[in-house]
Amino acid sequence: MATIDWLNPDSLDFPPLTAALDEPNGLLAVGGDLHPDRLLRAYQLGIFPWYEDPQPLLWWSPDPRTVLFPDDVHISKSLRKVLRRNDFRVSFDTAFRRVINACATLDQTRTGTWITHDMINAYTRMHELGWAHSVEVWRDRELVGGLYGIGMGRMFFGESMFSRESNTSKIALVSLCRKLKDLGVELIDCQVGNPHLFRMGAVEITRETFSERLAALAQPTRQHWGLAEPQ
Repeated sequence: MATIDWLNPDSLDFPPLTAALDEPNGLLAVGGDLHPDRLLRAYQLGIFPWYEDPQPLLWWSPDPRTVLFPDDVHISKSLRKVLRRNDFRVSFDTAFRRVINACATLDQTRTGTWITHDMINAYTRMHELGWAHSVEVWRDRELVGGLYGIGMGRMFFGESMFSRESNTSKIALVSLCRKLKDLGVELIDCQVGNPHLFRMGAVEITRETFSERLAALAQPTRQHWGLAEPQ
């Protein structure tokens, strides 16, 4: 029976990706913490945390990996009509904590959330350090959609999105792709696919191909989004 390594709390090292389990797909390691240095090391290697209380902290690198190239985001005819109506406004990095809390709350109403209090605090800290970013979609002054993730070099690692009205998570994703193209970002990591992401243009690639992309794109530099005014 395959075993999973417990991380050394005094080291930022992870097991090689080839040690990840086939079932559950991509489970690589257990333990450690959500310190910014460990999170940055994990993302640079193509590893992300995912767990639910009362589980220990679990680290994953699935194969295949779902990704989205910003140039390839699919905008359906109906979504183009919504965008042209301009019923919503979009901002960046103006309400990170509200976005991640909304993602956690919406997820919890479905199946229980993996966005625990520790995760919220850790990614909010990453936002304060300039690594984590959010997209906010507003109707008037009400936050109705959005997403968040980690920006590193020419990669963006998407974490979660939410929608309180039809199409608002799609608007957030399209706005993200446009923002990333302006920044020269070439690839969005979507981690694990779902029908919504595939309809928006996401594709699957092998873990090996994903690792090669990471080596070229995920340099340990911050993406300077700045504080964008609502559009």
